[in-house]
Amino acid sequence: MPKQNTKKGYVPTIGIECHVQLKTKTKLFAAVSNDAREARPNTLVSHICLGMPGALPVLNKHAIELVAKAAFALKAKPQKFSKFDRKHYFYPDLPKGYQISQFARPLIIGGEVDILVDGQTKKIGITRAHLEEDAGKNTHPAGADYSLVDLNRAGTPLLEIVSEPDMHSAAEAKAYVNELYLLMKYADVTEGDLYHGNVRFDVNISISKDSGKLGNRSEIKNLNSFKAVEKAVEYEIKRQTKVLEKGGKINQETRGWDEAKQKTFAQRTKEEAHDYRYFPDPDIPPVVLDDEFISKIKKSMPTLPDEIRKKLTGLKLDGKIIEEILNSPDILDEVLEAANTAKPEDVRNVAFYGLQSKQPGDDLLAGVQDKDLVKDRVKILTTISGMQNSGQLSSTSAKEIAFKVRAGAEESEVNNLLDSKKQVSDEGEITKIVDQVIKDNAKAADDIKNGEVKAIGFLVGQVMKESKGKANPGLAQKLIKKQLGVS
Repeated sequence: MPKQNTKKGYVPTIGIECHVQLKTKTKLFAAVSNDAREARPNTLVSHICLGMPGALPVLNKHAIELVAKAAFALKAKPQKFSKFDRKHYFYPDLPKGYQISQFARPLIIGGEVDILVDGQTKKIGITRAHLEEDAGKNTHPAGADYSLVDLNRAGTPLLEIVSEPDMHSAAEAKAYVNELYLLMKYADVTEGDLYHGNVRFDVNISISKDSGKLGNRSEIKNLNSFKAVEKAVEYEIKRQTKVLEKGGKINQETRGWDEAKQKTFAQRTKEEAHDYRYFPDPDIPPVVLDDEFISKIKKSMPTLPDEIRKKLTGLKLDGKIIEEILNSPDILDEVLEAANTAKPEDVRNVAFYGLQSKQPGDDLLAGVQDKDLVKDRVKILTTISGMQNSGQLSSTSAKEIAFKVRAGAEESEVNNLLDSKKQVSDEGEITKIVDQVIKDNAKAADDIKNGEVKAIGFLVGQVMKESKGKANPGLAQKLIKKQLGVS
């Protein structure tokens, strides 16, 4: 049973369309580079991208392989038979006047994504996922009476993943897009660069007081962050509730998201499928996949998030920590490498060193790391962890040195730090210093015996001073209490 908006009794229903840019070298139907991030406008184009008369598209086989991978990541199978259609609409960034997409027979039918919200697992159904070409990009300079069109993105291969309307809160919507993103990234389907729009979300929202009946829906287009999805859903539920409570009607329309104002705004009336005048594309033959191809793709699947979660849970890492690690593959690489060679407590420290050294703005799911470099780094990090666990390094010093290692410090610099920060943890050696400090500070010792707990800190400080900062402070405190007979 969907959760209701407790204030007014409305049931929100949410479905999400996710556009995933596939990590092919070239576009879907043209031998032109698919990476437009650094390119000048309208330089990655061909006669096919421009929709010139007589231009014949040729399907990119690698795109089909990536979609097949996505199917398995979504707990589905690629369809053996699929075909392309023409979806007609007229917009400046679509030179042909139609988009090549899949309507009647998509490459993926069905599937599901498991999400975790408030400690409860929920399955979000997948209706379908189809392969299509992207349009170009329009920009509207502030204060100008014209718009600019960049067709570098035109023809980029997109996988559009359409969910069932199974979500009923902003938290569920955010959890879904985050998990879907991880699935596509770990399946090695997309570069996953959210900043450059490699993954974009269109969110459909309606509310109704009748849980068995959907209201008119609004579609929020082109959201490119998990937070934006969450906030857009929250705002839209409130907006629609306000309109209905005042006796108004929700228009079925496309809306945009204003990040600065944290609100949605109307763009245009929402089209229905028949408005696009779909018909089969005569230039592209159907895609027919055999059992051998499908089996080969299945065997090549990388490790997906759920399998990684199980492994990290076995190391007694907290669920929230695991999710942070999953969103930071450079840290995950180190944790998994440590798990192969180190003790569980050292693996946990390697994870914490990575997460605590992460800076705001670090790219989500950054690039692949050199395996040998990861091995060398983990070897040093586990050494640091072992020294911390044995009391040779304080937790502060261990973190400081680990951060230097992760920032690429030279081996000589790391060794010097280990020598200079190394603590004395020999009980006999520290006992001698403690005896002398108690003897030299009789009043403080008496204060401790009389219940003045704060005085212990003073004596520990004196031990650290006498040892030139080398004594293990925890052990020093323990020995002081033992000598003075206090607990």
